[in-house]
Amino acid sequence: MPPHAHSLGSDVTPNSAGGLLLANAQIFDGAKAELAHGDVLIRDGAIVDVSTRALAVDHARRIDVGGRTLMPGLIDAHFHAYATSRSVSEIDATHPVLRAHRARPLLENALRRGFTTVRDAAGADSGLARAVDEGLIDGPRIFFGGKALTQTGGHGDMRDADAACGCNSLGLTQIVDGADAVRLAAREELRRGAHQIKIFVSGGVVSPTDPIWMDQFSDDEIRAAVEEAATRRAYVLAHAYTARSIRRSVALGVRSIEHANLIDRETAKFVADRGAFVDPTLVTYDAMRGSNEGLLPQSLAKLREVEGAGLQAVAYCHEAGVRLGFGTDLLGDLHRHQSHEFVLRAKVQAPLDVLRSATSINAELLQQQGKLGTIAPGAIADLLVVDGNPLEDIALLERHESLPFILKAGRIVRDELSAKASEVPAG
Repeated sequence: MPPHAHSLGSDVTPNSAGGLLLANAQIFDGAKAELAHGDVLIRDGAIVDVSTRALAVDHARRIDVGGRTLMPGLIDAHFHAYATSRSVSEIDATHPVLRAHRARPLLENALRRGFTTVRDAAGADSGLARAVDEGLIDGPRIFFGGKALTQTGGHGDMRDADAACGCNSLGLTQIVDGADAVRLAAREELRRGAHQIKIFVSGGVVSPTDPIWMDQFSDDEIRAAVEEAATRRAYVLAHAYTARSIRRSVALGVRSIEHANLIDRETAKFVADRGAFVDPTLVTYDAMRGSNEGLLPQSLAKLREVEGAGLQAVAYCHEAGVRLGFGTDLLGDLHRHQSHEFVLRAKVQAPLDVLRSATSINAELLQQQGKLGTIAPGAIADLLVVDGNPLEDIALLERHESLPFILKAGRIVRDELSAKASEVPAG
């Protein structure tokens, strides 16, 4: 298996010879606006049949969905598994083994919210991804990028202004200066199996020394990261807030823009024309504003600068036809707000568009179209049953009780449907 490959679909359902039959469902396939009533047959971790007529399969375990909505597992394209504290300096000071153990509940809770896949946007590595693949952590599969790359004094440089430490490797990031250093660091992360490379090209909220408007990395440095990622058929995602930083990144070949709160209409059209993605993360600002414990005064000022622009940025991108992903970017105990991103996005987008972002569009962003984020033959059997119609009430995805059934790669993570069926008196 290649170093960055996942054992997608390796879990076998009970009665795998016949498979698992989810019957009597209203199916949202991750793309179409119309729900189709039908059955879905799963075998050896993959979907083998989707039928609008009732299926009868010998030796298959049959679960009656009861007319509820069946949809693809959710994908969070901006997750931080190692962000186990709201304080990034505390994360940097944490022993790597302890950090990995603290990541476990964050991942397991994400899976129980219906997120069967996450793209980690700084820090996660092959060890954590393999722990999930091997079942040591019961969490979503991880598309990891290793440590994100930052210039000295950039958003990923979390040392305070008086820090005397000359170290270049922090908990979630590494400091690199010059095109050759960026190229070497990217090659190392890709050698270790990284699915993507993360860079910072503008200032950020929680970093102590850089203003939001600050341009970071030269064109040559950005180009080096893009070129190295391309050699492995991977790509670069860039933390970028301002219109200028977004435009130069996309012009240099960056595939995925993270946050983009200060984008304007003209730049949104440029991004759409170039076929790049934007991955908004509205919930992190909402959660930090609601509980700003641990934020430095300068970070609070930067939070106010970008928070109010987030919804407008999504509206500009939607209007321009940008492919909008779905991410959350939460830290520490704020991960509990992960599903609130759906509600925030629905303020400026139709529920259908938000659901597409968290399923089929994110699958395309992760280069997994046809495998993840869809209900179709040949796709990985990541599926959710929703007690209600999220196309009409997207807030259902915030409520634990609205997700009575979760399947990841054909393995049942939660099954309250069978228990409810057994409570119905016979005859």
